[in-house]
Amino acid sequence: MDRPTQLLVCTSTACISSGGVEIYNALRKEVKEQGLEVDVVRTGCFGFCGLGPVVVTHPGAVLYCRVRPGHVTDIVEKHLKNREIVEELLYEDAEGVRRSILYDMPFFEKQRRIVLENSGLIDPEDINEYIARDGYFALADVLARWTPEQVVDAVIKSGLRGRGGAGFPTGRKWAFAAAEPGPQKYIVCNGDEGDPGAFMDRSLLEGNPHAVLEGMLIAGYAIGAGEGYVYVRAEYPLAVKRLEIAIRQAKRLGLLGNDILGSGFSFDIDIALGAGAFVCGEETALLRSAMGFRGEPRVRPPFPAQKGLFDRPTIINNVETLANVPTIIRHGPEWYAAIGTEKSKGTKIFSLAGQIKNTGLIEVPMGLSLRSIIYDIGGGPPPGRRIKAVQTGGPSGGAVPEKLLDVPIDYESLKDLGTIMGSGGLIVLDNTDCMVDIAKFYMKFAADESCGRCTPCRVGIVRMVEILEKITGGEGTMDDLRELEELAYDVKDASLCGLGQTAANPVLSTMKYFYDEYLAHVCDRRCPAGVCTKLLH
Repeated sequence: MDRPTQLLVCTSTACISSGGVEIYNALRKEVKEQGLEVDVVRTGCFGFCGLGPVVVTHPGAVLYCRVRPGHVTDIVEKHLKNREIVEELLYEDAEGVRRSILYDMPFFEKQRRIVLENSGLIDPEDINEYIARDGYFALADVLARWTPEQVVDAVIKSGLRGRGGAGFPTGRKWAFAAAEPGPQKYIVCNGDEGDPGAFMDRSLLEGNPHAVLEGMLIAGYAIGAGEGYVYVRAEYPLAVKRLEIAIRQAKRLGLLGNDILGSGFSFDIDIALGAGAFVCGEETALLRSAMGFRGEPRVRPPFPAQKGLFDRPTIINNVETLANVPTIIRHGPEWYAAIGTEKSKGTKIFSLAGQIKNTGLIEVPMGLSLRSIIYDIGGGPPPGRRIKAVQTGGPSGGAVPEKLLDVPIDYESLKDLGTIMGSGGLIVLDNTDCMVDIAKFYMKFAADESCGRCTPCRVGIVRMVEILEKITGGEGTMDDLRELEELAYDVKDASLCGLGQTAANPVLSTMKYFYDEYLAHVCDRRCPAGVCTKLLH
């Protein structure tokens, strides 16, 4: 076994919440006291969020999970000094086999880490570590040899689509803004991420903020913008802190500001803090919020690429979308387009949560099936449970039943099932979950988060919640079921923005695939999952 020269300690939000900072500090103290030439490095998320705090050795990639302060001495004495594996801290798979090497684990076998390639490997607060992993090389190449038109063309050829949920072709959006006249244009990074159970964008900003900044710089050069904003919710303090550090470091090295790398291109980036309103994930509401107004959507056209921030042409891209751009430039659009499916290129990051053994952050090639994600990567349901469905796309998505889990993950396939990919939340549901109660949870969330500007959303969603309360309370009728479905389509068809237009998806998908549970609540006055307490006999 190679003697480690580094101990990589996850200091993402998930690991911090279980004591990651304490482990990091304790390891640094112990290593110093022992006089060992070993660097203790804070990193972003490795992906195995349910096993934190996580420590990984380098070289060797031995994973130690659920590390506690009392384990620090064992890691230093046994592993660092005597080159012995600390067996009790190893990951144990479904067969009870302890595995030591990080990327040999089933959790990683079906993944392809492109956007997450540096997450867990570098200190997100040290720009030199990002540069050592080819960071800002794409920007330097673009500024030295590419025209803006060539950059836009490369992104078009790559097939990259927006990772925030809508899946609109990124290159086409850039082309629209590039064609707009005017001396002032903007790049806005959407880091709002309001879906319950979603933490993809937060983890990227915490673990590799420079990749997002580099993507924004390349986008700014491509469309002729001189300024950018990262719109991130204030409830993400660690992401905000690391963004602020990254911006300061990039400015100090001349990678942000005036005449970047002597190219004549100038671009600056600032942070706009959001107040946590889900509706501000919608691009026009986000722009109003970023300008200091109440976050409410507006009618389109004009689109933001024509008239956006401060009435100037503006490109809004999701965190993950922008983090893909430097890799596309470095490896070429053809390389990226060869990954995924015919219409959905590249990889997608998901936050895997719910009733599943291995929760965490994953990145998989487009086209991998939901079943493979749940069983090969996620390890399946807890013992004695059976998978009932997977909720994709958060409050704007829908439930995919177990019998359809072989569907490939891509934009078109999920749309055909009545759901969406969304920003990447995957909530696994099993036989202990009531699908009517799940629908009610998401509808109550949508009612709370509605800005109230349009009547179908403001009134219709609240009425749907009232009907679902009747049904789960044992007072529902068949007329209520008919009215619930009619209202769902009315809200979907008549709402102003994406929040209202997709808010009814959880109801429509659960009624489509789990109508028997609705009937059990209404006709038999019972909840098959035993969740709705007023129907327990």
